[in-house]
Amino acid sequence: MKNSYFYIACLLLMVSFSLAQEKKKIVIENSDFIDMNQTEIPGAIVFTGNVRVLHNGVKINCNKAYHFKDEEYIKAFGNVQINQGDTIFLNSKYAEYDGKIEFAFATGDVSMRSPESTLVTDTVYFDKRNQQAFYNSFGTIHNKENVLKSKSGRYYVDQKKYKFTTAVTVKNPKSTIKTNHLDFYENSGHAYVFGPSTITSKENVIYTENGFYDTTNDIGKLTKNSKITYDNKIIVGDDLYYDRKKNYSRGINNVKITDTVNKIIATGHFAELFRNIETKKDSMVLTKKALVKSLVEKDTMYMHGKKIIVSGPEENRIIRAFNNVRFYKSDMSGKCDSLHSSTKSNLTQLIGKPILWNNENQMTGDVMHLIGNSKTEKLDSLKVLNNAFIIQKDSLSKNGYNQIKGQNLFGRFVDQKLKEVDIIKNAESIYYIYNDKNEFVGIRKSVCSRINAEMTDNKIETMTGFNNAESNIYPEEEFPENARRLRGFVWREEERIMSKEGIFPDEELALDTKAQLESKKKASKAEKPMDILKETLNFDEKNPKPKEKATSAVKPSKSPKK
Repeated sequence: MKNSYFYIACLLLMVSFSLAQEKKKIVIENSDFIDMNQTEIPGAIVFTGNVRVLHNGVKINCNKAYHFKDEEYIKAFGNVQINQGDTIFLNSKYAEYDGKIEFAFATGDVSMRSPESTLVTDTVYFDKRNQQAFYNSFGTIHNKENVLKSKSGRYYVDQKKYKFTTAVTVKNPKSTIKTNHLDFYENSGHAYVFGPSTITSKENVIYTENGFYDTTNDIGKLTKNSKITYDNKIIVGDDLYYDRKKNYSRGINNVKITDTVNKIIATGHFAELFRNIETKKDSMVLTKKALVKSLVEKDTMYMHGKKIIVSGPEENRIIRAFNNVRFYKSDMSGKCDSLHSSTKSNLTQLIGKPILWNNENQMTGDVMHLIGNSKTEKLDSLKVLNNAFIIQKDSLSKNGYNQIKGQNLFGRFVDQKLKEVDIIKNAESIYYIYNDKNEFVGIRKSVCSRINAEMTDNKIETMTGFNNAESNIYPEEEFPENARRLRGFVWREEERIMSKEGIFPDEELALDTKAQLESKKKASKAEKPMDILKETLNFDEKNPKPKEKATSAVKPSKSPKK
């Protein structure tokens, strides 16, 4: 009995296997004429008319077909159409299909349609088992607004992706991509480039060696040796993000923005660039070791703030810096809480506990204004408003300081040097006097309404008091140490910024160290093509195709209750 059950089971298995094999065999139908002349085509059956070939999900239509039954091979002629469900449609003059390995090639005015694209070329090969189609005979692909041209390419059916590894160009009305290595997803229009690549539009030119570009929404993400060039601005960085529609760019780590018109170079580890093409009122925002370098009087001014904003066109460029602002130039440096500078007014305001060092002069006050000359592009004058104080260490005495204080200070510059100073209202001074032989004479203390000081080589040469001036000269031994400092005197030499590197506080240097470590880690990843982003992988889920409308009558909706 057991042997009977075993026999029946084996018989059923053999029948099932036989039926499965039958399903895999090539089936030809709808032909008008069959010619089995073995002399003309040895080993082949010739079908003519409206020929239809079926094999394991593949359909072939043509005017004439040779069927090599033993080899399970088809040669198709005239108006050949090959399709696999709704994923691949091939039209050509001639095609061959190998049923054993499920491989086809079509040639002669080939047109291949996939769900989102159409390829036109001379010859296409289709590997059904691996669900890939490829060509090596120059092709043009139309995908919505995109036109792709390349010498060769490969299409992955399941991923809806074209892959190119030779010169390829993607053009649409808004931009042009040129590269040697491109993965293009036809459903989303997402392009992944690797190796030297350019993306050109009317507004800018993008260069990258590893990046992503959304051709539909004009959004780019760039990760290696990337650069965005506008009319007069260039932005580079480890990671760049670009949104053409919003005229917005963002950079992370080792970001550098060069403004060739305004002669500005801005750097930081996070930067944003906003563009207004109509008004030209572009703006940039920098943080994380933010630095702006600008050309002043043929010298470079270095400025740091926790946050720096640069906005406006050349004729009205505005720079704003916030929180622990520091700046340095070869003959000048300073600190303040915030800074505001305008090219239109040639005015730079130092706000919140400002301190300025000009050569050997230390100046403090509640608010400072540096005023430039628009014609000469040089620093012209200085205003210190409220609690003005200027200190200069006496070059000959050991612990002597020349000092002037008052309510307001007005200074004049000549050739980048402070030439003349006026202290207005409640003016006081302490000044070390020497004769022509540099012999010490005494210490003069003055009180008056206004003091004028003239300087030579950054040193006080003469000092004159006006209006109710009271002045006394004391020998050094008759002038006690505790009286040689005006009220409010603070000598802050240890805070003076002596180099461009000195403008960064410790917390900003810590941010730089962290950014450089991140940069090294990402550099190794940038040596291989970018990982496919979630917006590409999940595109069809988030963007389902609209359902076809039913042809049957639709019941009218109920009218809303009144």
